[in-house]
Amino acid sequence: MHDTGTDTAAVRVLVVEDDAGIARSLVRGLQRAGYVAQSVGTGRAALTAVPPPDVVLLDLGLPDLDGVEVCRRLRQHGGAAIIVVTARGEEGDRVSALDEGADDYLVKPFGLAELLARIRAVLRRTRPAEPDLLRHGVLIVDRRTRKVSVGGTEVALTPKEFDILECLAVDPGRVVSRQEILERAWDEHWYGPTKVLDVHMAALRRKLGVPGLVETVYGRGFRLGEPG
Repeated sequence: MHDTGTDTAAVRVLVVEDDAGIARSLVRGLQRAGYVAQSVGTGRAALTAVPPPDVVLLDLGLPDLDGVEVCRRLRQHGGAAIIVVTARGEEGDRVSALDEGADDYLVKPFGLAELLARIRAVLRRTRPAEPDLLRHGVLIVDRRTRKVSVGGTEVALTPKEFDILECLAVDPGRVVSRQEILERAWDEHWYGPTKVLDVHMAALRRKLGVPGLVETVYGRGFRLGEPG
């Protein structure tokens, strides 16, 4: 298990590197660390990558477009964190890339451990791990104020009902097991009857008033669905 300080499985890293051997090595290392990684060999391919990456590892020495120009366009049209890669001595290019919006830079050669540390650092700056507002369709859950609204109307929940809803709203669509909800909303050592969860879940559904918003996945747990 790699302690990255973020959910690496949800982070897409795009390696922009025209040296196929280096690109393969970097992609393998990033995948071993838990990231979703792919590589492209040109600046144009980087600008049209689908799906959009969360982090771009950008070599400035590209065969088609100037790396600094690629950095500028990436910053204009997307919110990805950008780590530029330069050969030793290219201070001018490094400064230019930072001026165009790069978040960090690495000088070749570099080790995988340093690269992973730089990625963790830029993600901490660009992707706060715990957003205060959780949104799912008409539902808004404010973790700071512990308020909930549906379609702009505030819904009064008990503390336990809020905790249950928060478990589901952190990752809409993911099935959260009954045991996980009990451990997070009650206590990590909860050994009581699980029927107490059904009582609170029924009250939560009634108060939210949106059929299909809280789904039961039989034998597995609960999740936020897509009503309508």
